[in-house]
Amino acid sequence: MSQTLNPRAALDVSPVRPVPPLLSAAGIAAGPIFLAVGVAQGLTRDGFGFTRNALSQLSLGTLGWIQVTAFLLTGLLVIGGAIAIRRTLGDAPGATWAPRLLGVFGASFLFAGAFRADPGAGFPAGTPEDRVTTLSAHGTVHMLSGTVGYLALCAAFLVLARHFAARGQRGWAVTCRLVPVGVLAGFAGSSVTVLAFTIGAGLGLLWLTAVSVRLLTAAPTTQR
Repeated sequence: MSQTLNPRAALDVSPVRPVPPLLSAAGIAAGPIFLAVGVAQGLTRDGFGFTRNALSQLSLGTLGWIQVTAFLLTGLLVIGGAIAIRRTLGDAPGATWAPRLLGVFGASFLFAGAFRADPGAGFPAGTPEDRVTTLSAHGTVHMLSGTVGYLALCAAFLVLARHFAARGQRGWAVTCRLVPVGVLAGFAGSSVTVLAFTIGAGLGLLWLTAVSVRLLTAAPTTQR
């Protein structure tokens, strides 16, 4: 007697390695922590305006260490989440490249924390109101790291779209394809207002949190 196998069911039994709870929590918390720290500072620091200044500029001035810490912490949390997702996916579609791309995204935050953005557009307080037109060496590295990081994040979402599609989770697959469009549209809109850039970057971080919750909350965990 022959037995018919359901390919989708076969995908669901791919072996996974236990995921330490702290790694899962790291991936889920990364985006909200970074955005909460940035918004809180943006509302309270003198001279900062969301329509003209990027959150990256909060790393400048006497309180800049707070944003630098946020960059470094977020980078480490994202990398931890990438490791957790790699263990969770096992041999499933997207298990190789999605975590690698998320690791690149996490590393971009480490670079962004180590190489600060340039002052401009009235921040820190006392800086000329003109927008930055030429970049310093550290400002260039900061910008390039963010560009590479978010392109990697968008690519990771597209890879995860294939993962969700293979499991019949059409809504998640479609959204993973649409969010990169929103992120890149926000970046393109930064020529009109920096707020568009912030919204695009925030969208990417929040969707990463949503995807991490989806992938990691049902993952087997270790007791350590």
